[in-house]
Amino acid sequence: MNLGLRNKVAIVTAASKGLGKATAFALAREGARVVICSRNKKELEETAKEIRQKTKATVLAVVADVANLTHLKRLVSSARKRFGTVHILVSNAGGPPHGDILKLTDAEWLKGVELTLLSTVRLMRLVLPAMVRQKWGRIVTITSIAAKQPIDALLVSSPLRPGILGLTKVVSNSFARKNITVNTVCPGFILTDRQKELMQARSQKDKLTMDEYLAKMSGTIPAGRLGSPAEVGNVIAFLASEPASYINGVNLLIDGGLAKGIH
Repeated sequence: MNLGLRNKVAIVTAASKGLGKATAFALAREGARVVICSRNKKELEETAKEIRQKTKATVLAVVADVANLTHLKRLVSSARKRFGTVHILVSNAGGPPHGDILKLTDAEWLKGVELTLLSTVRLMRLVLPAMVRQKWGRIVTITSIAAKQPIDALLVSSPLRPGILGLTKVVSNSFARKNITVNTVCPGFILTDRQKELMQARSQKDKLTMDEYLAKMSGTIPAGRLGSPAEVGNVIAFLASEPASYINGVNLLIDGGLAKGIH
């Protein structure tokens, strides 16, 4: 299928590794010109080089912290200066602080709000005017299964992720007639480097080997395995495409059947 993404300009945030990197790769393979950001300059430049070498796509790397409004303004202005516009936004960010209700401070909660929710609000505000002018735009936000099914260990994430679903729905309704779609993906257990780090810590706590812990986790998923970052990236590339123009305001689980409710 031709996704119609050749020469489209796509911004993917938090893209030096994990789901952001996989998404940038998926878009680049379809011929999009990709703008990626991360706080880590070394990792970001290595990822940009890898994408260029493997896809021959044009990649612009901008060091930016998505929790910083000034950085986001610089990111979007850099994309416009280099390519003239922005067609696609994939809003991604790392996880907010962990902790329990009795220990997390207001400052930690506010940090989570700025990183998880406000980063998406700000990015949408920065790219939507250009999308309206060109009468074409795709926005995809990456949340997690916690947006649909709260996770006890993710106290800050569990109330904020559903907020992104509400944001997605309202903005999708507001801009649908401008040929702009806004959708959210909610990944379950995906085998990213971050997930491997968490599994290592949890396996040691449970006195299990990594293989034993992976088997234990996989047993909770109907598909019998964790997902790969590429499986998430490919779905996002489709949602950003021309053939997906009638998919709007959707909250899509990518979880191998893990979520228990009817969504």
